[in-house]
This record gives sequence, structure tokens and C-alpha cells, in this order.
Amino acid sequence: MRKLILAALLLYPTTAFAEHLDVIELKLKEGCSLEKYLEIAKDFNEWGKTVGYHARVAVPIQSNNLVHAFWLGTTKDAAAYGKAWDTWRDALSDPDSEPAKLWARFQDCSVNLGRRGYDVY
Repeated sequence: MRKLILAALLLYPTTAFAEHLDVIELKLKEGCSLEKYLEIAKDFNEWGKTVGYHARVAVPIQSNNLVHAFWLGTTKDAAAYGKAWDTWRDALSDPDSEPAKLWARFQDCSVNLGRRGYDVY
């Protein structure tokens, strides 16, 4: 019986699911505190709920670079990230949209130094 169950499990088609991780290295501008940036990130996450994107901010306590922080955004997979990105990018053309207002706040507070994307298994 165990051999039959094991064979069924091995033959059952499986799909690998990978969460998407969006990593942005950033530097806060002079006059912008971490608390202020975290408030913007909190407001972003409220908007992000509508597109399945959630972000956290990582601040190094042990690193060769203790100056820069990291935006860690996640979606359920790369396809969901693409849809969220399209929605964000398209909304930026409307200055009254929530993404445009958030983007203006981000630009006032920080400089993005690099961006990377990862599949996380």
C-alpha cells in the first residue's frame, strides 16, 4: 500500500510556485527620516492591497553598507508582479491618482540606487 501511495505521489503532476521579490536599494534624502519613509511605505501598502503587492523596508544593522535601506516588495508570483507594475506605471500619467501622489512623496524622500527582481521558492 505504501508503494502505491509513493508511486501516486511521484507521478502526480506538480507545479513549482515561486513568490516574486522586488528589491530596491535606496538612500534617504537629507531631511527625510526613516519614520517618514515608513509612513509612505505604509500608505503604499494600503494601495498595494488592491494589486496584490506588499512591501517591507529592511534597514541594515550588520552590513558592509550601513547607509542604504532596502525596499522588499512581494507578490504571489512574477505574473502578479507584472500586473501590479503595469497598474502602477499606467496610473502615474494621472497626477491625481494615488500612485502619482505616492511617487511624488517617495521622490521627495528618497533616491533609488538599484532594483532587482527574484523568484523565491
